[in-house]
Amino acid sequence: MRNVGLIVLMGVLGCTAVGALADEPQKRQIGELVLDGIPEWDDAVRERMLQYLNVRWTTLDDISDDGQAILIGTRFGETSQLHLVTQPLGMRRQITFFDEPVGGAFFVPGTNDRKIIYSKDQGGNEKSQFYLLDMASGQSTLLTDPEGRHSSPTMSRDGRYLAYAGTARNGRDFDIYMIDLASGLERKLLWQVEGYYGPGEFSPDGKQLLAWKYVSEAEVHWYIMDPATGEHKPLTPETPPTYYDGGQWTADGKAILMMSDRDGDFRKLYRYELADQTWKCIADDITWNVETVAVDPTGRGIAFVTNEDGISRLYFADEHGKNRKEVAGLPPGIIGGLGFAADGGTLGISMNSSRNSSDAFLIDYATGKVTRWTQSEVGGLNTDEFVDPVLIHYPTFDEVDGKPRTIPAFYYKAPGPGPHPVVIYAHGGPESQFRPSFASLFQYWINELGISVIAPNIRGSTGYGRQFHQLDNGFKREDSLKDIGALLDWIATQPELDQKRVGIFGGSYGGYVVLGSISMYPDRFKAAVDSVGIANFVTFLENTGEFRRDMRRAEYGDERDPEMRAFLEKISPTARAEQVKAALFVLHGKNDPRVPYTEAEQIVTKLRGLGRPVWYALALNEGHGFQKKENNDLSRIMYAIFWREHLVK
Repeated sequence: MRNVGLIVLMGVLGCTAVGALADEPQKRQIGELVLDGIPEWDDAVRERMLQYLNVRWTTLDDISDDGQAILIGTRFGETSQLHLVTQPLGMRRQITFFDEPVGGAFFVPGTNDRKIIYSKDQGGNEKSQFYLLDMASGQSTLLTDPEGRHSSPTMSRDGRYLAYAGTARNGRDFDIYMIDLASGLERKLLWQVEGYYGPGEFSPDGKQLLAWKYVSEAEVHWYIMDPATGEHKPLTPETPPTYYDGGQWTADGKAILMMSDRDGDFRKLYRYELADQTWKCIADDITWNVETVAVDPTGRGIAFVTNEDGISRLYFADEHGKNRKEVAGLPPGIIGGLGFAADGGTLGISMNSSRNSSDAFLIDYATGKVTRWTQSEVGGLNTDEFVDPVLIHYPTFDEVDGKPRTIPAFYYKAPGPGPHPVVIYAHGGPESQFRPSFASLFQYWINELGISVIAPNIRGSTGYGRQFHQLDNGFKREDSLKDIGALLDWIATQPELDQKRVGIFGGSYGGYVVLGSISMYPDRFKAAVDSVGIANFVTFLENTGEFRRDMRRAEYGDERDPEMRAFLEKISPTARAEQVKAALFVLHGKNDPRVPYTEAEQIVTKLRGLGRPVWYALALNEGHGFQKKENNDLSRIMYAIFWREHLVK
């Protein structure tokens, strides 16, 4: 729980309704959201949406040393803030009060929960800073250099040393720093690097520190450091390029547990013995990715989570993987926030399912008893009436072993005979995976607008093995769009779906999938929503944050190479804008460091120059996605109006 390792994020789920529309929409501003070409609506829209707009969620940030309290993130105002809960389903006592959302947080070990470290940025710019909150005084102290971006905080088990990664030196490379909280909070540069590095866990005795270098989702290297001197040596082999993650010390400090695809297509759980430098797979019979692992610090055993076709499974075992048993009593869904209390015996998780918003649970290691600690409000909605997605597999254009390759997708079927309009949801990443979590956005579209939703995991998605994940790299980029074309063919065979009323919705890389699909299949889409999406790969790569540019080149290709540059220009949606026929709604955050808002400006300008009507919303106080409730609410209202006017009719 203390180690925030390789974290890659993003989600867009929530929604709304419709009202009277103006004949000639004008450019106007609501709060910090600039609306251009978007018609007005009346208050009836928001009133019908209130329940869906007031769904809440909980993220489990940490457990107290004795397992008698939890630190969570949740929203009661405009942004997510930190709260303390001291008993199951007890009062959530808010302890931070900022205009900006608070990111990850954890208790400082050994302080009786009276000191907390948390992260916060400004306006979604992802320039995260770490702060030390003293619960006695309520005062926060800035720990990091405000000129840098910071990530991956981790603490020694005695609560004295904080290690983290930051770009303060040159704004590009993530060096590794350490702060001694007991001696004046002076920052010490442990390792000056080139690239994206970060610290892992401190060893139980605090004399060693793990560290990693992230090259791409297919290649991660790990090292063992001496935190006193900064000296380091490789832990994982330098070749061939392989994915490693996890980095959890066993309780005695003699071995390290990691997930890797070193011996096959899926990421399995390994134990690395420090004494003889050997690797052993300790869950070889599981043929899915192991995605996270936690070690009980008192030596009772381990917990790990698998991703089995998009559904999480939680297992307990000893530190060698033996005596394994699946934890019962959890609904099918998505598990996150895995970590043990420092005193041992208590595991904490966040749990999210299609009918339950994310909440915190504690599990007794000895008995397997599951105790729910939070119950997030769902706006008074009857979630028993929510539509559960069905996992389908549809054939695509190529073959595997002489048979058509199939693409997994989660299908939310609108009630009634239809034929229903349908929205394809394209997840971001592309190194990500759609999983059936709580989605009030989809449920509103389904129950109020009669729209079915299909969320495919097209090639390039994680969760289905290394080979599948790498099928869209470089010059194979448009093969992922062909998977969307195959889904359109499948939709045409379903009598309950209307192939003449198909929309597509996505954010970030999913925004590229939206724009690419409506230009590749112009006659098969009626409407589309692009949120913080890529419109031109070359300008995206040239203008994305310098701190992440090389990582994106590893996925999309290097625009500095003439052949690759020509290819990226050719497949970019801006080069094919004249083919677009679908109605389009574009949203972006002005402070986005990942996909600059100029990507949105390009596609809007290009299409309007061709005489195509485009809705455009620019949030002046957001980054890569909308985190503030006011902006989120408005976007959801506009989604519903857009679908109502351009898809449902």
